[in-house]
Amino acid sequence: MHLNTRHTFLLIILTLFSALLVVSCANMQRPMGGPRDRTPPKLLEATPANQTRNFSAKQIKLDFDEYYKLSNAYQEISISPAFENQPEYKTKGKSLIIDFKDTLQKNTTYVINFGKAVADVNESNVLKNFTYVFSTGNTIDSLSIAGTVTNTLTAEKEKEATVMIFPASRDSVLFGKKKPTIFTSTDSSGNFSLNNLHEGRYTIYALKESATDKIYNNETELIAFYKTAIDLKSDVTGINLNLFKQVPDKFRVVTRRTDPDGKIFLAFNKSLDKPSIKIDSPATVDAQKIVDINPTRDTALVYLRNMNYEAVKIVVNDADKALDTVTLRKGRNETFKRNVSLSYNINVDNKLAPRSDLEITANVPIETYDISRIKLLEDSVAVPNLAVRQDPQNPKKFTIKRSFKQNTRYELIFSEEALTSIYGDKNKELTKRFQVDKPENYGTLTLKYTIPDTTKSYVIELLNSKKTVLRTNVITKSSPIVYRNLYTGKYRVKVTYDTNRNGRFDSGSVKEKRFPENVWYSDTEITLRPNWEQEEKIEIPKEPVTP
Repeated sequence: MHLNTRHTFLLIILTLFSALLVVSCANMQRPMGGPRDRTPPKLLEATPANQTRNFSAKQIKLDFDEYYKLSNAYQEISISPAFENQPEYKTKGKSLIIDFKDTLQKNTTYVINFGKAVADVNESNVLKNFTYVFSTGNTIDSLSIAGTVTNTLTAEKEKEATVMIFPASRDSVLFGKKKPTIFTSTDSSGNFSLNNLHEGRYTIYALKESATDKIYNNETELIAFYKTAIDLKSDVTGINLNLFKQVPDKFRVVTRRTDPDGKIFLAFNKSLDKPSIKIDSPATVDAQKIVDINPTRDTALVYLRNMNYEAVKIVVNDADKALDTVTLRKGRNETFKRNVSLSYNINVDNKLAPRSDLEITANVPIETYDISRIKLLEDSVAVPNLAVRQDPQNPKKFTIKRSFKQNTRYELIFSEEALTSIYGDKNKELTKRFQVDKPENYGTLTLKYTIPDTTKSYVIELLNSKKTVLRTNVITKSSPIVYRNLYTGKYRVKVTYDTNRNGRFDSGSVKEKRFPENVWYSDTEITLRPNWEQEEKIEIPKEPVTP
């Protein structure tokens, strides 16, 4: 190659490489990390402007400050008063175009509520409670209803609950298939405000749902209502709505299945007073069943010794009254995987509470156990004449009663084949090491309750910092309750005003306009100090009057 030609070729290659390097640098991505974007799209301009009077346009154009996504437009966006023909929603760059298909009514205020339809592209930050308001007349409706939403069971303000109103003349829409046209969401403090309302009589509800259809159509959803209609002639404030879960009118089994280990699991849509299970078919299986019903009486585990069936018909009873019948099928030769495992009343640090018996729970009912294959070692020395007691009412539970010592290492050993389940399965070797916790980590708490009305009943529940109920008592007079051997920590008291004196919380009914029983939580947490006998006064306030 000629020298000048070679020089020219190298110059071209170098130029191309430099150009590629510049392009590569220009296309570098922004560094990862940094604070997360929590800002939803912001409206820059509306055409016609928001709050326009004498509105006559056929189209609305909304310009946002960033690219956005429009989700479930026809489910989330509502217009009041409603159109017969839905508008058309179109995304164009950073703008949203709304084309009307209906003729607007004269001298009418329209409110477009976007629900959760508008969110940014990257982080899905929702532009909440965004409304566009216009009037085809000279004035815009300006009345409002404001208040708060509280969860009855937690006594905490509920965020992102939907608050909705209906004209009193068509209140039943809530239980139908149409969503409300006038609604809003509560803020992080549980507050709400419904604005640009016309004079009239309204009923008001709140709804906390897993879906976003804004229709009360699922008995697991939380609902609240205001007992009387609101006669709106001026702004209304101070509306308090208390969410609760209704007790279904009709009982049914909501979940039924056969688990991989062969047990049958049943879940009910409400708790029962005196639940029982009967195997209706095959009839010979019923006498061999073992039923384990949970403390809240809304689920049941059914263990069948005889699994030689293709279908089993189960009847769920309450106080010997049949409520529902379900059928489960399986292959006659279907096999199940089982093993025997154990759990203990020992904390995550492998510590047993002082002055406690050791409680053992098997994952399946145990038919027999061989005490010669069960050993308890105390500092590596076997405890002689070990006594293990099986609960006659629950063949899954065992107890070892013993004065367990401080500063001693314990090891409980279930040797291979020590336990035999009702299916004939035997355990592999199971070992549990533990020690007795220090007494100074526990204390005694005495709460002296003063009740406001001796003609009424009160359900007292002691809660730990995780809001787990540790103990329940029913009182009808001012009296102390002693809680012994409590782990040091923070506790609160929950009180149910037991109106019907049945010893439990009873929920409400929207259709019957019946509120749930009132619940009160102690204002402050009680801190139990180590190795301390502590007394506190709990003065239960008068039951609030619900409007």
